Amino acid sequence: MESILTYRGKTVTHEEVSFIRKLIEENPGESRRSLSVKLCRAWNWRQANGVLRDMVCRGLMLSLHRDGQIELPAKKAAPNNPLARRLPPEPITINRDPLETRLAVVEPLAFQQVRRTPAEKLFNSLLAEHHYLGYTQPVGEHLKYIVYAGHRPIACLSWSSAARHIGCRDRFIGWDQRLRKKNLHLMAYNSRFLLLPWVRVPHLASHILGRMSRILPGDWRAAYGHPVHYLETFVDKERFAGTCYKAANWRYLGDTTGRGKDDKTHRPNRTIKAVWGYPLSKKFRTHLNAGGGS
Repeated sequence: MESILTYRGKTVTHEEVSFIRKLIEENPGESRRSLSVKLCRAWNWRQANGVLRDMVCRGLMLSLHRDGQIELPAKKAAPNNPLARRLPPEPITINRDPLETRLAVVEPLAFQQVRRTPAEKLFNSLLAEHHYLGYTQPVGEHLKYIVYAGHRPIACLSWSSAARHIGCRDRFIGWDQRLRKKNLHLMAYNSRFLLLPWVRVPHLASHILGRMSRILPGDWRAAYGHPVHYLETFVDKERFAGTCYKAANWRYLGDTTGRGKDDKTHRPNRTIKAVWGYPLSKKFRTHLNAGGGS
């Protein structure tokens, strides 16, 4: 059946648009949010963890409304958008005495997932103050970790949804565009890795990456209801050599184009980064190419 549009991986047909029109007609006086919830339930449109895809559904319905395919009710109220007024993280004072020793001395390390916990403010503050990229709030699926030596935080890592298209990575995995869209959520992106500047412990960074590769899959499944089979990150080649990733058995796959996801000039407009990947099992390609058919 002919499709009208594709939104966030969902292809909408004429029949489905007729269903949405009927849903609106049968629920006069309902808000846009209420209609999107009803539509999600009717289509059983859910995230992998079972939560309704309400925000995506609202975006889809708004696109159809703007295209003249459906007529949404007028907005009842402007929704509160805390992201639009997000304040920078407040500085938090911690012990900054130099920590220069051997790895065996600081072990055992404790890895604390801090998203939606009281310690999240500390994570945000440390990245804002000490990471060269600062702090930006991740969107989509993501987890945040603080690594402690005793009671002292010594490192921060954040993991987010993977980039939608990276040429050298996609060739390494061997998937086509359809499978990439279908299975991209089965990857996680190391969006930030910070060792606090007063910490000088040889081999600490690669040790943390190795531990994280064993901790993250279970936490991700618990949070989002689906596994991850592959990890990736980008390293700014003008600043870093990726030594700790190499030492942790990550694989260098190539470089980004430096053009960004919305580029229309086909010319580099940002720093070129090295692409590093880490398969979490020998069957990672099987998992990431699942659903290919014949």
